[in-house]
Amino acid sequence: MDNQDLQKLVEDISLRFFNKPFRHIAFFNSRLRTTGGRYMLKSHDIELNRSYLEQLGEQELIGIIKHELCHYHLHLEGKGYQHRDHDFKALLKQVDAPRFCSTLPNRPEKKSSTTIRVYKCSGCSQLYRRKRRIDLSRFVCGKCRGKLVEIHV
Repeated sequence: MDNQDLQKLVEDISLRFFNKPFRHIAFFNSRLRTTGGRYMLKSHDIELNRSYLEQLGEQELIGIIKHELCHYHLHLEGKGYQHRDHDFKALLKQVDAPRFCSTLPNRPEKKSSTTIRVYKCSGCSQLYRRKRRIDLSRFVCGKCRGKLVEIHV
């Protein structure tokens, strides 16, 4: 499916489920990673993640399109278009659109190994465990104002 086919699909879904035309642009955005789609408030365009079509199929993509069209039509009508709004939740239920998209099965995993740095005060031997590095020229011990030294564990 290319962007022209996607545009036609979005226009068809808009007419079939919302009885309103979609008059803007829908396209695949290869930079989307954590979401299935995005409605742009200023341009009124809809960007979609191609990975959802490739990994989960056309039905999942149609659900995402319905979800983004809910944002689109409610925003243009001046009604509540955000996830927390009653109008949005009611329209989602009416057109049978998902509130959130499914998780991709082949999604790259986050780095889970977090380095814990340990610092020791040269004055009172107080230990500090931190995930982020401390600038040793700026910070001192909070207990005795002594100089901190990084300990490699």
